[in-house]
Amino acid sequence: MDEEELLRVFRRLAIEAGEIIMAVYHADDLGVEAKADESPVTIADTRADAHISAGLRAAFPDIPLVTEEQAASHGLDATTFLIVDPLDGTKEFINRRTDFTVNIALVEDGVPVHGVVYAPARGRLFITKPGGGAMEEQDPSADRDGQRRDIRVSEQTGGPLRVVASKSHRDQATDDVIARHDVSEVVSAGSSLKFCLVAAGEADFYPRLGPTMEWDIAAGHAVVRAAGGRVTLPDAVTPMGYGKPGYRNGPFFVFAEGAKVVGSP
Repeated sequence: MDEEELLRVFRRLAIEAGEIIMAVYHADDLGVEAKADESPVTIADTRADAHISAGLRAAFPDIPLVTEEQAASHGLDATTFLIVDPLDGTKEFINRRTDFTVNIALVEDGVPVHGVVYAPARGRLFITKPGGGAMEEQDPSADRDGQRRDIRVSEQTGGPLRVVASKSHRDQATDDVIARHDVSEVVSAGSSLKFCLVAAGEADFYPRLGPTMEWDIAAGHAVVRAAGGRVTLPDAVTPMGYGKPGYRNGPFFVFAEGAKVVGSP
């Protein structure tokens, strides 16, 4: 597979989906409905999903595609697949906050090897690089590069941790994990942006104890991995895998290499 072409398509579709999302964000009616599981969905979710899906199927017709908004895709039996969350952080979006993201990733043999996370309301795009590494692009557009810089996780040596936690899903279990650590700061953020804060060296540790789906985290995981970080089960050792039944995740930790993270027994 041509990594440069893959990432060009990922970047373009993420930015175009961001434009679709922001048009809805600035409209009076977000078109909010409840899905079968009672989680919210908006017309921005469905429109962005349709755009990304059409673009990926046109560019990579031979690679299976899993998306949050297309239930028929969830029974795929494949070790290599594209996985999309067109709007992660729908609750943040509905509340007119800015930490929602577009997420597109490629999983190979259970590992997210490439991905893009775009926060359109913040003008921050995070993407893996061909051949390795990750970068951030600020204020990008589909036909123009934004300001680019390579990113890497913090060079932790066992000191106090800067922790980022979920804004909408923080619970007692998360607070208990945080309390086991030497912490200098705890900040709240929504969506997969938390992965990117670790990848960019702006946080050291992100514990997630509540349920998520693979499309919520695959792109962020790819970026963290490319930036030198780790995404593991709560033992802080076992890597998070993909292609699980129903694409459901259990608890996980995201952290900079070298961070003194205390694993659960």
